[in-house]
Amino acid sequence: MNLAAPLFRALLALAVLTALFFLLERVLARRRGRAQPFFRRGWGTDAAYLVLTAVITKPLVRGVLVVVAALLVTAGVVPAEAVRTGAFTGFGPLSRQPLWLQAVEILVLVDFIGYWTHRMFHRGRWWPFHAVHHSSEDLDWLGSVRVHPVNELVNRVAHVLPILLLGFNPALTLATAPVLTLYAIFLHANVNWDFGPLRLVLASPAFHRWHHSRDREAWDKNFAGLLPAWDWLFGTLYLPRDRAPANFGIHEPMPPGLLGQLRQPFTREARAGARDPRDEANVDP
Repeated sequence: MNLAAPLFRALLALAVLTALFFLLERVLARRRGRAQPFFRRGWGTDAAYLVLTAVITKPLVRGVLVVVAALLVTAGVVPAEAVRTGAFTGFGPLSRQPLWLQAVEILVLVDFIGYWTHRMFHRGRWWPFHAVHHSSEDLDWLGSVRVHPVNELVNRVAHVLPILLLGFNPALTLATAPVLTLYAIFLHANVNWDFGPLRLVLASPAFHRWHHSRDREAWDKNFAGLLPAWDWLFGTLYLPRDRAPANFGIHEPMPPGLLGQLRQPFTREARAGARDPRDEANVDP
């Protein structure tokens, strides 16, 4: 497998996003963002995750989706010729809707699925994989890419697979992925914006950064990636107006480097400590 192209794209993305969020976090929001060094704790680890995702995790996800497409062709749901020529635009009544309506429905459905998969990763044996993401103590935009490959793979497949099986336009489905990815990066930015009157309509950095807080009242809150309505409907909303989220990280030990974090969820200690949810017995006094 040629790794040069994805590696180059990952490094280019790192450079472009660093410049973009330097402007956002340190210029546009310099009076609101929490001061921390540019090369803060864990910067190198998070940069390594960005490269890992581009070089290994994304190809794995694409491989799974290719298998799904092959199964649809084998089952006769999708014409093989349409897939081969790139003319496949979905199947069934949902694919015949206007593209703008499909795009809206895809975003809402993916966010709904994401809400529940996110809650799943806060439970039992799933938590050690997700704890890697929550281990950033100096949270900023780059912390969004600190995601264990198991977490990333399950999320991607859980988001995309139902959409494809429902018959939505596959090109449109894949086109929404970078939009949601960039928005997820923005939600981790070191700013305390809450969108004012739209704070309960659209997820904001303040909304999601509360999700990363170590404060007891913020545990297992704000799971949605786009629409806080899911958290409001299912009783997991936490968005106080009188203070900003801080004190990020987890209460369990976590190795500081990439290789240690990749191994951590598989260790005996992590399996033994998996809990439902993060109970107070494991919290530092």
